[in-house]
Amino acid sequence: MTKYIIILCNTNTKDSAETIATYLVKEGLAACVNIIPKLTSIYKWQNKIEKEEEFLMLIKTKKELFNQIKEKIIILHPYEIPEIISIDITEASFDYLKWINKNTI
Repeated sequence: MTKYIIILCNTNTKDSAETIATYLVKEGLAACVNIIPKLTSIYKWQNKIEKEEEFLMLIKTKKELFNQIKEKIIILHPYEIPEIISIDITEASFDYLKWINKNTI
């Protein structure tokens, strides 16, 4: 049975998010990527507290594609260490999961 996931990934610009999202969908690595604009992230980087406006990508895909997606995000992403977090989809409508399956490799 195929397992499905949502990958969370923040980036610093809308253009960066759209570039990553378009590539993943075009290549069949993701069925859909939602981009949530202008969220505030507060984090520690190089011993300093940072506050940045970011764009969150919600990437819907198959679990078996995680490593391929991770590799592509690392190449396309402007950050030195991009956030790439996978969350299992434990419940969803059958038709939606079927749609993810149909629209990914």
